[in-house]
Amino acid sequence: MLQYNVALEGKTILVTGVAGFVGANLAKRLLSDFRDVQVIGMDNITDYYDVRLKQERLEELKNYGNSFVFIKESIANKVAIETVFETYHPQIVVNLAAQAGVRYSITNPDAYIESNLIGFYNILEVCRHHEVEHLVYASSSSVYGTNKKVPYSTDDQVDNPVSLYAATKKSNELMAHAYSKLYDIPSTGLRFFTVYGPCGRPDMAYFDFTNKLLRGETIQIFNYGNCKRDFTYIDDIVEGIVRVMQHAPEKQKGEDGLPIPPYKIYNIGNSNPENLLDFIQILQEELIRAGVLLLDYDFESHKELVSMQAGDVPVTYADTTALEEDLGFKPHTSLREGLRKFAEWYKGFYN
Repeated sequence: MLQYNVALEGKTILVTGVAGFVGANLAKRLLSDFRDVQVIGMDNITDYYDVRLKQERLEELKNYGNSFVFIKESIANKVAIETVFETYHPQIVVNLAAQAGVRYSITNPDAYIESNLIGFYNILEVCRHHEVEHLVYASSSSVYGTNKKVPYSTDDQVDNPVSLYAATKKSNELMAHAYSKLYDIPSTGLRFFTVYGPCGRPDMAYFDFTNKLLRGETIQIFNYGNCKRDFTYIDDIVEGIVRVMQHAPEKQKGEDGLPIPPYKIYNIGNSNPENLLDFIQILQEELIRAGVLLLDYDFESHKELVSMQAGDVPVTYADTTALEEDLGFKPHTSLREGLRKFAEWYKGFYN
């Protein structure tokens, strides 16, 4: 197991996308668990989904007083990012800002180019010109595209994206590698697998299905239910990020005297893909248990089996061997436990 080489105590940490699902939970964890940490959070609060959820997350972070600073700006604004570095001098950067969603990338590609490519380039440039101990950034399981081999390993080739979103995330990994090589910037990319939990993204299946069932609408189950997803609970994602933050890839020279890129990629997934129909069964049981839906709710009349849609893949399945061996962590939250916490939160938030 690797030894930590980055101390988080007493550091200033820039978290982009801080009003997002992962960003807000990460910021809360850092502020709660590490002494004298200051989190500088950036987010431009897009209306891609209900901004009330983003505002709810930010309200919780305000409880940490001056230890949390919020800046409403896009990472596509290079001047804004440079100003953040000149003002606060963050030593660690966690870039979670991105336009998310596979399907949305088909209808609104401009948002992905602006945030995921131009924005990430701006992050790399500012890390290049300032002393940054570690750049951690979000990639996605979507980069595996049409790979037939499962579980997905970070050693696999990922040259077959099936959406623009996936292509931008693969581009992020390539850009980070180039900057690590050229400028000796320690960087680690994290391929997240279907993140879910309380106050998550409403465009994700578990949240979207819940909203539709509550409204009496029909939910569409793609690929006739023959999909498998490696659902990863938010607390497991955050634990993985925090551990990764504390070990930056080592700087070293090659035989040619040039830097060997201090660069690493990890999968963070539950390594236990669930069939979509089983997932829906657990979800409906937990929604009834929490009192979101009535005991006699007629689920069968609200389900429709349909074909696969553009940009989707039939299975996601993470090989997390590297994460376990290097950092001693494997996500472990069961789907039922995670969906139970989501259902209880949903009942409380929407009353």
